Amino acid sequence: MNLEEFKEKEELFREELKKLKKGKEIIRKDILLAIDYEYKGRDIVIEIIQPEFTSLCPLTGLPDFAQIKINYIPDEKIIELKSLKYYLLQYRNVGIFYESLANKILEDLVSIIKPKYMEIICEFTPRGGIKTTVKAVYKKEVKNA
Repeated sequence: MNLEEFKEKEELFREELKKLKKGKEIIRKDILLAIDYEYKGRDIVIEIIQPEFTSLCPLTGLPDFAQIKINYIPDEKIIELKSLKYYLLQYRNVGIFYESLANKILEDLVSIIKPKYMEIICEFTPRGGIKTTVKAVYKKEVKNA
């Protein structure tokens, strides 16, 4: 391949990367299933770990690897795990920044199960010698009577 051909391919690649930046809009939260929490009134902490999460860097198109931890205190609903697995798999070919990822997962899960508390912790594998962890937190507001 000569330099001119390389530049043409690079430009095509950059055009494809621009499409990736809009990736989070294609993530469907309607596949998440909420089921009744049988012990309403009893606070428990549920921890879910997805150790093999992948998404794409929206700038380079290269894969990002992470461990996703979801910790929450349910109110009336809990998340069904198979639906969560399918939800998280959607990110595999989506270009999304770390911070957007943590906040998007948090927003989607909170809107479906409305927990008392939830935190999403995304621990990304090192890139260029830098390890990044992003944590997004939701706490239900308590209304005073």
